[in-house]
Amino acid sequence: MIRTHAAPRVLWQDPLFLAALAAGLLAWLLMFFIQQPAVQWNWPVITPWQFLLPVLFYPVAEEIVFRGLLQELVRDYISRRSLGPVTVANLITSVLFTGLHFIYHAPLWAALVFFPSLVFGFFKDRTNHLVAPIILHVFYNAGYFWLFSVPQ
Repeated sequence: MIRTHAAPRVLWQDPLFLAALAAGLLAWLLMFFIQQPAVQWNWPVITPWQFLLPVLFYPVAEEIVFRGLLQELVRDYISRRSLGPVTVANLITSVLFTGLHFIYHAPLWAALVFFPSLVFGFFKDRTNHLVAPIILHVFYNAGYFWLFSVPQ
């Protein structure tokens, strides 16, 4: 089991987890002022499946595959080394995770997925569980898709 830091038993008592949540809010705020999207605040209610799939289903599935399976396999069979707080397994998994996003997103948005992916992997290593990465991934996607997706 790799832990980069000793994590509190309750996520809401972990200052790093709270900082990761706050980073999502700050990123949305910054992107909102840079991009100034025309937000339809009620669109998740009008077309709930278009919102729920990328906000709930995809993050859970991606975390199971990437952090639960791939990151574990890389850690167990390739490297248990760390580069500071980031494990080699997290780094490799994040590169692959980011590459997958180039299929569905514009190149800049896809490339920027690398940073949240490192955060998700960090919390997988920190807690040795998928709960924290799933919560963060759902939270990050909720803000992103609510503010920056145009329902069709």
